[in-house]
Amino acid sequence: MTGSMSRKGNCLDNAVTERFFRSLKAERVNYRRYETRSQGIADVIDYIDSFYNLKRRHYRLGNISPNEYERRLQQCA
Repeated sequence: MTGSMSRKGNCLDNAVTERFFRSLKAERVNYRRYETRSQGIADVIDYIDSFYNLKRRHYRLGNISPNEYERRLQQCA
């Protein structure tokens, strides 16, 4: 097994990616068992498309979902 390394002097290179995979494992794949690799891939795609990008609360948006953020922006306009 090879360790993951970022560029020299920049410890935050992989922070966003590491956080995404932590969420994916904790919220989805650690609780499921897949019969085939393609079932696992389809489930990860579903997680990204239907939950992570739209409904999951994001810290940078004030701990609200992107859907809620867009709804609030439309109300202000």
